[in-house]
Amino acid sequence: MSLNPVRLHTWLRLQREGVSLSARADALCRALRGCPEVQQAYYLSWLEGVGIYGHEGSGQQLPPGQGDPSLASDQVLFDLLMGEGRLSLERVRGLDCWLSGRLRRAAISHGQVFALALQPGLHGLLLVDVRDGVSLDWMGWVQELLSTLLAMSSDLLRASPLLGHDPQPSLLLDAEGDPLELNAALLALLADQPPGSVVRFLPVNHVSLVRACLDQCRAVEEVEAQCDGRILIWSFIPDPQERRVLARCREATEQVLAEREAAKARRLYRLITENTTDLISRHTPDGCFLDASPASWTLLGYWPEELRGQLAQKLFHAQDLAQLIQRARDALETDGYHTMTYRIRHRDGRYLWFETASRAIRETYTGTVVEVVSVSRDITARVQAEENKRRLAEVVEANTDPVLFIDSDDQITYLNPAARNVLQLDEEQPMPALAALFAQDDLVRLQAGRDKAQQTGVWSHDSRLQPPSGGASVPVSLVLLAHRAAGGERYYSLVARDMTERELREVQQRRHQDELAHTARLVTLGELASGIAHEINQPLAAVVNYASASQRYLQSLDRNPQAAERVAQGLERITELANHASEVIKRLRGFLRKGQRRMQALDVAEVAREAVRLCAWEASACLVVIEEQLPDNLPPVYADRVLLEQVLLNLLRNAIDANRETHAGCSSRIILAASHVPGGEVQVDVRDQGPGLDDAELERVFTPFYTSKPDGLGLGLSMSRSIIEGFGGALDGQRLPDGGLLMRCRLPLQ
Repeated sequence: MSLNPVRLHTWLRLQREGVSLSARADALCRALRGCPEVQQAYYLSWLEGVGIYGHEGSGQQLPPGQGDPSLASDQVLFDLLMGEGRLSLERVRGLDCWLSGRLRRAAISHGQVFALALQPGLHGLLLVDVRDGVSLDWMGWVQELLSTLLAMSSDLLRASPLLGHDPQPSLLLDAEGDPLELNAALLALLADQPPGSVVRFLPVNHVSLVRACLDQCRAVEEVEAQCDGRILIWSFIPDPQERRVLARCREATEQVLAEREAAKARRLYRLITENTTDLISRHTPDGCFLDASPASWTLLGYWPEELRGQLAQKLFHAQDLAQLIQRARDALETDGYHTMTYRIRHRDGRYLWFETASRAIRETYTGTVVEVVSVSRDITARVQAEENKRRLAEVVEANTDPVLFIDSDDQITYLNPAARNVLQLDEEQPMPALAALFAQDDLVRLQAGRDKAQQTGVWSHDSRLQPPSGGASVPVSLVLLAHRAAGGERYYSLVARDMTERELREVQQRRHQDELAHTARLVTLGELASGIAHEINQPLAAVVNYASASQRYLQSLDRNPQAAERVAQGLERITELANHASEVIKRLRGFLRKGQRRMQALDVAEVAREAVRLCAWEASACLVVIEEQLPDNLPPVYADRVLLEQVLLNLLRNAIDANRETHAGCSSRIILAASHVPGGEVQVDVRDQGPGLDDAELERVFTPFYTSKPDGLGLGLSMSRSIIEGFGGALDGQRLPDGGLLMRCRLPLQ
């Protein structure tokens, strides 16, 4: 059995200081629990009025006894202890008393109780629960030791009269910083920890602090120490005569943490205030600046020092001033907060749009508004954007062209009035499906165009818009624009320009062009009249000759046995020549045909050969040879046969005229070539050996009414280009290096 001397000394000091019975009982029980043989210790004082023993201290207590508490009594136990002084727990458990029931319920059976009066005039007992298997012979020695110490403590002088009654945790330290005595409050702070652990609660440099305190004869205050999550503030008070120091501490965990959080919050608020892009300001109730954040320089061009003492109203726009001030004052007085949007003048004279949220600070008792805190931000860009959106919305609403908004799922989300008018939809009718407005082919093109619009931003196409309720479709020119919403979602705007008038103009223009082309064909045939007459007269003259010969052979049938065969041959030749003349007339009638265009798949080589036949006599008369380079395996093109033949005939006759101008009386040649070129086109070239054209003439040769011929109208090449472009092709000219001119016609494949 070994008792900790520091614990005993502490208990004895507390006993000597006359602190509360509860503190002394706790110190004594802690000293006993420090023995390895002791399992638990309890101190109970005798309650004279009720006749039972009651717990003292803040430690663990025994459970209540058995039976009716109002009949509880420990008188038997009290009498035995007064007579014998000490009893074993086994014997106590056999007594008819309240404490025996408490021991049985707590399952405590090995140990002893002995009478011990910690408070003079107040009886009590000390109950020691010893571990099983440990001998109880030493318990008498413990009783004698404690009794002796109690007797001595009453005769000793108090070493530190104030230490025991100090409500703050305190201890005495020697000159080397070692603990001498601990008061009850510090023991309560230590709880069940050994007294030596008090060093953990002291500042890490407490030895240096003690020496400095004694050497300089001054107190050292507000020294922070941390242990087990607690924060203690220590003060060291010197006693130079006794060469010791009284160390007092106070629990400051919550205070220090709160101060740290407050300091952190102040730093954070200051950081936010100084770096926020919004203007944070304080005002008097009448609007005078008390203070402002540094953002005032960025937003308004004024430093906070320049704004202090100025009325904010002086910076307001005159149109906003009258209605804002009174409304803001009423709202702050009634509700305590107000948000307003207004214009404010920058230092450089321009006006900005501001949004300000203000909150009133009231006097605690009267509720009077004493200050206003405001947060302002520049919303000029937002106001301008909203104004632009409003104007854009007005433009879309007033646009005479139909405008449709389409989401990424091909659902129509908006129709402007023009679109509803074209689609014959009322305001109450729901949005139609996109598939109901377009034919299937146009719908496929539109969906493909959406992908292209995502890449380039815009896609256009000509289509027809079909009202959902039926009726005639409307020709439109579509422009699809791809957009992206703020959240990243795709949507599209479809502008459909009504092309009904353009379609009518194009039909009329096409009709006029066909009339002009027909007139040009009449003029061309008039110019080729001699050649045509020759081509017709030649078979007719041969027919007359064969008819005359056949008549002569018929008259000699009885004399000439071969006459019948000769007549048959003549009739056969007459038939061939008549059919040839008929083909010439048929070809001329087809060339002169007047009517709507007939777009069909054509063999360019065949059409070119027909054009050569029409101008062959004129070419031969001018000693011009037309060399044909026309392969038979060309892919078909999609065009009108008569108009294409007219274009090629016009190019050939221009080439004949150019050759005749340069090679008058001499033979020359023209090359007519056709080929299939990459890119899905058939190319037809007409090369002459004429004088050619300079760059200025090449630029104007396709202009209407421009001609280099004395008797020309200047419509041939202009009309030819219009015809070819109507087929989706192109007609161009270029000067050849060795002289002459190349006219190149490109036609798209079928």
